[in-house]
Amino acid sequence: MKKIALYIEDCYNELMHKVTWPTWKALQNSALIVMVASLLIAVVIYLMDLSFSSIMKLIYSFA
Repeated sequence: MKKIALYIEDCYNELMHKVTWPTWKALQNSALIVMVASLLIAVVIYLMDLSFSSIMKLIYSFA
């Protein structure tokens, strides 16, 4: 039981004294970057899917 208490105390000390937490503004900027990047990746994947679908329909129309 003493090991568990020591582990929790060490975790708490590390999170409170060693971890550098971002500011609210930095967190908002990071979240915005992630949302924009996710949207761009989704659009690129959608366009790739649409183009491959069109290519496959063209190939199957010849068969």
